[in-house]
Amino acid sequence: MRLSIIIPTYNSEKVLNKALKSIINQSFKDVEVLIIDGLSKDKTLKIAKEFQKEIPSIIIKSEKDNGIYDAMNKGIKLANGEWLFFMGSDDTLFDNYTLEKVFESISKTKEKVIYGNVKIVGDTGWAKNGDIYDGEFSIEKLFNQNICHQSMFYNSKFIKKDIGFFNLNYDICSDWDFNLRCRAKTNFYYCNIIIANFFSGGLSTNSGDKEFSIDFINNIMDYYKINLFNKLLNSPSFKRHPEVKTLQKKKHPYRFKFLKLVKQIFKRLEIK
Repeated sequence: MRLSIIIPTYNSEKVLNKALKSIINQSFKDVEVLIIDGLSKDKTLKIAKEFQKEIPSIIIKSEKDNGIYDAMNKGIKLANGEWLFFMGSDDTLFDNYTLEKVFESISKTKEKVIYGNVKIVGDTGWAKNGDIYDGEFSIEKLFNQNICHQSMFYNSKFIKKDIGFFNLNYDICSDWDFNLRCRAKTNFYYCNIIIANFFSGGLSTNSGDKEFSIDFINNIMDYYKINLFNKLLNSPSFKRHPEVKTLQKKKHPYRFKFLKLVKQIFKRLEIK
């Protein structure tokens, strides 16, 4: 099996049909679909079971969970595919040749994470309806914003051996944390195609994650083995640079003062 598509669901009867049809219509067929349901109270499971004839490899698991990332973790454990793709129950693959184009790209690289773009449907707090989000990501860009998981394909062995599971302490931004951990261990390969239609209104569209925000800078230093004075953090291009400066002053006051003095000296020399 080349690809495992993991779809967390909960009361998804209004949208799941479109998501599954977009998979059935793919020219690429070497796929298993894992519906990881959180004990839906509507017709979600009935709809999923109706697709068993068209998707023989569909796996349906329904039990109480601790949210979307817990469901994704369960999907990782059950997945048999060489690659993993996490799809929202209200999202659809962009066109009928999306997966074929992705695996053409995969054949060209040895990287363990492949990503493209998504088309935004509806306005979000960070993109507008119709936007294509969001091109190629450097490490610096990833430190400032996340790549949509609907545009990402992860090598299964790499995830299970080197990365592990989504951190359930982060109820909204665990996928960003997951990507930061992945990028610290491997380069990502960008393919300039639209992977999915990302429908706004989900959990992460307009929300923040307090615990993730608290841990963010320390996590980056841990994952990438850098300190507060590393240029990746100690740069105005990093959105949380003011916080970095505050932490530098608090945790390393002498080094902070010394570097500030050096900067002032060079500035005066430039003026002369």
